[in-house]
Amino acid sequence: MKLGQRIKKIRKQHGSTLQEISDMCGFSKSLLSKIESAKTSPPVATISKIAKALGVSLTTLLEETDEVGTVFTPAAKATNLTKTDMGYFFFTFASKRLDKKIMPFMFVAEKGKVKQKLLSHSGEEFVYILEGSMNYKVGSVEYTLGPGDSLYFDAIEEHCLQPITTKVVYLGIFAEN
Repeated sequence: MKLGQRIKKIRKQHGSTLQEISDMCGFSKSLLSKIESAKTSPPVATISKIAKALGVSLTTLLEETDEVGTVFTPAAKATNLTKTDMGYFFFTFASKRLDKKIMPFMFVAEKGKVKQKLLSHSGEEFVYILEGSMNYKVGSVEYTLGPGDSLYFDAIEEHCLQPITTKVVYLGIFAEN
C-alpha cells in the first residue's frame, strides 16, 4: 500500500475528514487530498505532521510491511529514491521494520532545485553529510556543512537547507518524541 493510501485508510478509520486533518496540520484540504491521491509527494516534515494529526507514528505511514528484527538493505536498493515537491530526493532505510524508534533516511539535494521553505515538525533530527556541502539553518543560526559534519537538533525549530555544491548527499535520522 502506498503512502497516500495508508494516510486515507487511517484517516477514515479514525472518522476524520480531509478538512479536520488539514486544519490540524496547518495546510490546505486540497494539499492533503493531493497527497492521498498520490498527485504530490510531500516532504518528510509534512508526512510527520500528518502522522501526528492522525495519532500515529511516522513509521506507521512510511512502513511497507510488518517485519521485526534485523532489516538488511543492499546498496543497490538505496538508489531507488523518492522525489518530493520540495525539490529533493529521499530513500527510507528499514522501511519494512515495524515500530521503529528512529527513522533513517538518505537525502539527495541538488543546487538550485531545493525550494526554500522553513520546515518544522515534532521530534529530534540528526543530519550527517556524506558528499558535497550545504548551508543548513536551524532557528536563527546557519551552519555550513561538508563531508563528515553533522547536526543534531529539536525538529520543532524551523529549519531549511541550501546546497552549496551541485549535489549534496546526507543521512537524516528522525526520532519521534
